[in-house]
Amino acid sequence: MDTRTWDALTESMKSSYAADLKEGAVPRPVIMPLVHGQLVGLIWLRPVKTGQDALTGIASLSNIAAAAGADEVVLAWETQDVATACELPVAGSAPCLNMVHATKDEHTLHQFPYSEDVLAHGPDGWTSVEPRWQSTPAPQPGGELVPPVRAAVDYAFTPIEMDHPSPFGVTVVLMEEDGYTLHLTETFAL
Repeated sequence: MDTRTWDALTESMKSSYAADLKEGAVPRPVIMPLVHGQLVGLIWLRPVKTGQDALTGIASLSNIAAAAGADEVVLAWETQDVATACELPVAGSAPCLNMVHATKDEHTLHQFPYSEDVLAHGPDGWTSVEPRWQSTPAPQPGGELVPPVRAAVDYAFTPIEMDHPSPFGVTVVLMEEDGYTLHLTETFAL
């Protein structure tokens, strides 16, 4: 992936996370598959229940990448939110936006820690916060990934075998029916 594309994806994720946090929302994990340097789209995690459903839901983000024949993927997630949803211990900085850039043979973990400035408390118990981005540690080639993200990276490059003329189209429809939010680029839109 070229530097310009990486920088655009990073800024897009930071902006998206900041917007969600200001609205009192929990940023959902997202996968961004690429085929020959072209972004397929952004696919956000469906609503999940705590525990096994969250683990499965995050790992299943890989389906779209596999169906598209992606040769690169970027996944983004928040440390504390994924740990809580998957009932895992918090590993690494929290709060922290994590992004992994992966190919079939390798991955590099990028972490963007932040502190939270509370803006407001909502009547339903939600809190609006603004992230204050901290200094960014060096990228970690082969950095440790939480289990559901590790599974998503691994499965993203496992070809989907489906007896259908359009495995990608079927996968898009099935993921949308399951509640994933898909924003495909024009090149890959159905």
